[in-house]
Amino acid sequence: MQRTNRRDFFRLAGFAAAAGAVGGQPSWAAARRIRMCLNTGNIGVQANLMQSIAMATKFGFDAVDPNPKDLAALSDAAMSELSASMRTQNLEFGSYAQSVPVNQPDDRFAAFLKDLAVTAKTLQRARMRRFLTWLTPSDNTLTYAENLKLHAQRIGEVAKVLGDNGISIGLEYVGPKTSWSRGKYPFIHTMAGMRELIAQLDKHNVGLLLDIWHWYNAGDTVADILHLQNEDIVAVHMSDAPAGIPIDQQVDNRRALPCSTGIIDTKGFLNALNRIGYDGPAAAEPMSQELRQLPAEQALAQVAAAMNKAFALID
Repeated sequence: MQRTNRRDFFRLAGFAAAAGAVGGQPSWAAARRIRMCLNTGNIGVQANLMQSIAMATKFGFDAVDPNPKDLAALSDAAMSELSASMRTQNLEFGSYAQSVPVNQPDDRFAAFLKDLAVTAKTLQRARMRRFLTWLTPSDNTLTYAENLKLHAQRIGEVAKVLGDNGISIGLEYVGPKTSWSRGKYPFIHTMAGMRELIAQLDKHNVGLLLDIWHWYNAGDTVADILHLQNEDIVAVHMSDAPAGIPIDQQVDNRRALPCSTGIIDTKGFLNALNRIGYDGPAAAEPMSQELRQLPAEQALAQVAAAMNKAFALID
């Protein structure tokens, strides 16, 4: 595997540091511990590791979600230098998301676990401790009880591989009725249902990927968040709901920029997270085709503005 040499590293790291002059901490930053995170893939911006870091710094983010393949290409010396450079900019790595083939044949799942062990080593080397995945909210073959048993077994195996490398796994439930009613047998699609699975797993490194979109569509509340603790949440995703669509007709891949329509109670959501001391990353995931068609700089500016508007609601 080709590795980034030290000359290229310092050139790119210098670019990232120079970009930081455009950013800066807004006045509300001292009121919260949540890390405003950039995931370029979530907004349709193509960027490699160093470009993502430069973009995050330029637009005032606190964290960035990297691609493990880019991390694996760094030598140990370059990784160390990158970590030091990011610390000087008060920037950290967020999380890495990947689907888990829970419902696939044994041989495919075994192959996934083997690859996951390699990925986990890379994440550990980069001092990353957050891995994310999502659960399919229905099935045409397995009943709820059968699906729960399968998920408890296989997510447990995934959690062990990650836990051996000091990494937590955040599980995302999919809330829209249009999603969980698609199959013959509905599966986990609420916070309460996911917490039951997590309790059954009984592993210290399993928590929630808490997505405001799914929280809203599931009918979950601020009170539900206030029953959590910081360690119960591995990562957070942010968006808003399109206006004029009843909640039971919302479609998962049609979302708006955070705090843009006012349909979702962003203020209540973020203040509840802040109140329980959540100090992990929160990344925008608008799934907006309009956003994806914009030039990268415009898309980044819109996302940064939306996230700043949302975070400014924190008391």
